[in-house]
Amino acid sequence: MSYQPLNLFWFLPTSGDGSYLGTEKGHRPADIGYLRDIAQAADRLGYGGILLPTGTNCLDGWMVGSALAPQTERLKFLLALRPGFITPGLAARQSVALDRISNGRLLLNIVTGGQPKELAGDGLLLDHDERYVLTDEFLHIWRRLLADGKVDFTGKHLTAKDAKLGFFDSVQKPYPPLWFGGSSPAGIEVAADHVDTYLTWGEPPALVKQKLDTVRARAAARGRTLNYGLRVHLIVRETDAEAWEAANRLISHLSDETIATAQERLRADTDSVGQLRQLDLHRGRRDKLEISPNLWAGVGLVRHGVGTALVGSPETVAERLREYQALGFQTIIASGYPHLEEAYRVAELLFPVLGIGKRAFEPGRDFRAAPSRIAAE
Repeated sequence: MSYQPLNLFWFLPTSGDGSYLGTEKGHRPADIGYLRDIAQAADRLGYGGILLPTGTNCLDGWMVGSALAPQTERLKFLLALRPGFITPGLAARQSVALDRISNGRLLLNIVTGGQPKELAGDGLLLDHDERYVLTDEFLHIWRRLLADGKVDFTGKHLTAKDAKLGFFDSVQKPYPPLWFGGSSPAGIEVAADHVDTYLTWGEPPALVKQKLDTVRARAAARGRTLNYGLRVHLIVRETDAEAWEAANRLISHLSDETIATAQERLRADTDSVGQLRQLDLHRGRRDKLEISPNLWAGVGLVRHGVGTALVGSPETVAERLREYQALGFQTIIASGYPHLEEAYRVAELLFPVLGIGKRAFEPGRDFRAAPSRIAAE
């Protein structure tokens, strides 16, 4: 089977970086100079975009993205938009501004949130499914404002009375593309109704296929077709043996006690179906980390979010990525520790095998082209 080149994104570690997990050894703080180095490297190397995370332990993605967008040329910025933390009207105005500042390189990652204690600290006290009701209402208002410049809406949690957006001329029409990851039934309903690209964390292909089949069916019931993106770490070396050695080195400073404490905390802090699926892949066991051929769950021993990495030579990792591409994924959002060096390593070793080595330098390519659009409601 022949494949179109994947769109490979990179990750910006706005909570800090390092060569080892679960230790301060070799820790790099998230200062703007280091983050700029990573973003400019990703831009120069040909990554399609960069994901900025969100959370109380991260620098604010909108502030960082606004600072770095003018210092890059082609890179798209996938920024978290948090329903319940900001009004839809203000979010719409900020979205237009940053889309114009970046010349059409803004992508929006809708993050409902799955850590109740952290959400409560910011004043959001709704339970799991009600947060998705709020997200649905937020996106209805936000989309209509960007598409039409006005909206009237009364919902369970949000209201917009004769809301107007006087300056709603974003570069991308009718608005910057919406990306979203949610594994629960409530989350999938939001995806089916609103978003352009559905995201999922790296799981064994059979589990991912089940999820995507459900998402496709829910979107099709609304007459819609989505794009799909996979979030996963990459550990690529010249040989499989070297890659597995690098993976084991990444967790070489973790004690069994540290892992047990982290696993207890990660489970207690979340009601996210996707996060619990990640934790269930390995259940904190060092001897059960290869959960599928070359899919390693070591990152999830101590960190929330995506906990899996594809490990191997460029040829091995490319083969595994093709398995996911065959399921329908167009975009891979990758990362590696530390992110500056690994951005170069992945580009130099893996890009040529995937056929994406010099896409960023093709003359005449329109880097503002968005994923497939949604008809305005």
